[in-house]
Parts: sequence; structure tokens; C-alpha cells
Amino acid sequence: MLRVAIDGPGGAGKSTIAKFVADKYGLDYVDTGAMYRAVALNAIRNNIDQADEPAISSMLENTVIDFNGTSILLNGEDVSGLIRTQEVSMAASNVSKLGPVRTLVSRLSGDMAKTKDLVMDGRDIGTNVITDAEVKIFLTASPEVRAKRRYDQLIEAGKEADYDTILEEIEQRDYQDTHRELNPLKQADDAVLLDTSYMTIEEVVSSISQIIDDKVRG
Repeated sequence: MLRVAIDGPGGAGKSTIAKFVADKYGLDYVDTGAMYRAVALNAIRNNIDQADEPAISSMLENTVIDFNGTSILLNGEDVSGLIRTQEVSMAASNVSKLGPVRTLVSRLSGDMAKTKDLVMDGRDIGTNVITDAEVKIFLTASPEVRAKRRYDQLIEAGKEADYDTILEEIEQRDYQDTHRELNPLKQADDAVLLDTSYMTIEEVVSSISQIIDDKVRG
């Protein structure tokens, strides 16, 4: 099997890179972050306190998350474009602290990894979800670079954006992700660290491809 686990903080380019790598090697792509975002969106829609674990757990009993190609479905609705807001991003960080949410996402992700060659990205893939992944990458970039990337994406999409606010939110989420009690964001001992701050997408994909090719040949 060939399973590529890509972990890293928000805004490091995990999803973009993972899609390119999956396409290059003909692997399925699984975005676990989208699962957390879908849960967060559902909580927002139902006006549920993101720290209320019993209420979130009850909500999950009637929550169905699935993938259709590269689209994520929430209770049958394609919410791919709705889960990429800053509000949902922060909410996802909040609900990802909760045991029932992490259990659900880990179970869904782990089931996929048992039967498929895939690229999966998130924050605890190599350390928790696929601990025996054939290739593990920890993708990162400075908070300033990640904030600028997010700012540019929003402006390009015709949306209002404030760089300082985005930077503050990224730093806040980094703290939450690395300090949560359950499966905090960290680099797996056997993961290869790639700092993409001054790398192009092509350079990052090339670097990961070399790591995969060395593993396959090895």
C-alpha cells in the first residue's frame, strides 16, 4: 500500500499540495480538516455552543459526513465552498478539541486508510490516524506567510480581508491546535519536515515526490 500522511498547521498549503500529489500518483485524496469544518458548520447552523460536548455529541448522532470526489457532503449537501470561511475555521479548531468529534473523524479516516492507497492531510494523521503510513510529511510555513496567503486568497475571491486580523486568528489557532489535550498538532518522529515559506507549489510537490519515489524504490 501507499499512504501519504501530510500534517501541519492551518494555511501551510496541505490541501493544495495533497491534491497535486494525489493526482500525480493516482491516489485518493482525503481532507480530514474538511470533516472537522463540516462538523463546525453544522454546530454553527444549529446554534450549538462549540464547547458544549454533550450537545455536540448529540448533534453528531444525526450528522452524516461523506465525500463525493473532492467535494465534502454534510447530510447530503455539498458544503465544500461554505466551510472555508474564517468563522468556520475557528469553530473547527474549537470542536476538534472534543473527544466525540475526534473519535468520529478518526474512525472515518482510519476506515478509509485500511483499504485505499491515498493521500490524507490534517493535523494528527501521522501521529494518530495512520501511524503506520508509508510516507509522512510535516508541512509548515511561518505565520506571516500563511496569513499573507490567506489574505491573497480572500482578496482574489472578491472578499473583504484584513491581514492583521487573519494573522491573529492563525496564531490563535496554532496555539489551540498545539495545546489541545487530545492528539495535539505535532510532527511525527518519522515525518519529513518541509518549510514551504519560500517554496513554490511546484517545488513542494517535487520534494514530496522525491520522498515518495525513494520510499517506493526502497
